[in-house]
Amino acid sequence: MTRAAAGFQQRLATAMKQASLRWAGSDLELLPDSGLAHTHVRLVGHGALARIPKQSQMDLAPAANLVHQAACFERAAFSGHTPALLCVLVPSAALPRGALIVEEIIGRPARLPHDMTAIVTALARIHRLPLPAQDARAPLTSPADPLVDLLLEIEAQAAYLDAAQVDPNARRCIDAEIERLRSLCAQPPRPPLCLISFDAHPGNFMVRADGSAVLVDLEKCRYGHAPLDLAHATLYTSTTWDAASSAVLGVDEIAQACVDWSRQMGPSAVAWNDWHLPLRRAMWLWSITWCAKWRVASRAASPATGAGEDWSADLSEPALIAHVRGRVDHYMSTPTVERVLGEIDALAQALPITTGCEDAAIIEPRT
Repeated sequence: MTRAAAGFQQRLATAMKQASLRWAGSDLELLPDSGLAHTHVRLVGHGALARIPKQSQMDLAPAANLVHQAACFERAAFSGHTPALLCVLVPSAALPRGALIVEEIIGRPARLPHDMTAIVTALARIHRLPLPAQDARAPLTSPADPLVDLLLEIEAQAAYLDAAQVDPNARRCIDAEIERLRSLCAQPPRPPLCLISFDAHPGNFMVRADGSAVLVDLEKCRYGHAPLDLAHATLYTSTTWDAASSAVLGVDEIAQACVDWSRQMGPSAVAWNDWHLPLRRAMWLWSITWCAKWRVASRAASPATGAGEDWSADLSEPALIAHVRGRVDHYMSTPTVERVLGEIDALAQALPITTGCEDAAIIEPRT
């Protein structure tokens, strides 16, 4: 057990008692360490989990991080495919980063490609939620130009590529894709906005007994472009990330996921025809530059402040860090970079075209 995880049950018990929560005195079960951002503790017999931040991936102070995460859960809940938020446990001496108490989803990890239709259905339900007025979107980010904002995020992460010692051939491919995205950002057309997860890899879904998929990790929600989620759910660097759901999708299976998502989106799907491939490239760029950032940042000691973003390996179990390091090394290798980019090129030939009608989107093959 890591230094950070030591005593979590007792600290959570103390915090809940001090806050007079209805779960105070419950039996607590520390779950296996499976993510870099949170520790999870089951409130036995209550159908609830405590979601205790290790850090803020949004680089927020503890209280602001909880406000942001609470908004993610509250807004996505209307989709019917995310856990309910039950309580916010504010930061305290016992839990300096506080916690969220959320519904525990009973189910199993996703099995691909079998559950991909359920996953893209869940995403479409989120994407179809009404878009709030601009002044009602905070604390979730909603930049004036989400594509440019994404480019800036990618460029900030790309600053770690030198220190990450990326293979020169892989680096040339990454740099070329960044230039491609810069060119795209210089052109005026933009796709519609909606609520997106921005963390839709299959390992973040649980599948219930009825076959429906539930997205259980909502820390990164923002207002942006829906195909980023569809890309994140189907990219090689996503489908092979989590050991419990790891699988390699074929190009035809990825194209079918796009078909299924389009059907769920209905007539609005036509607005994305020209954006699936560019945003797939952008989502991969974000992921691969994050890998470079993590390779560098994970070597640092966790700061004493206990606030903001913190990728230190000190915060997670050695087995989890070894798994992440193995994935990062694999994804940043030249063969894998070339594989992903080749897959995107092949998808351009397989991706169907959607045309609108009054009741649904019609899927037509490319000719």
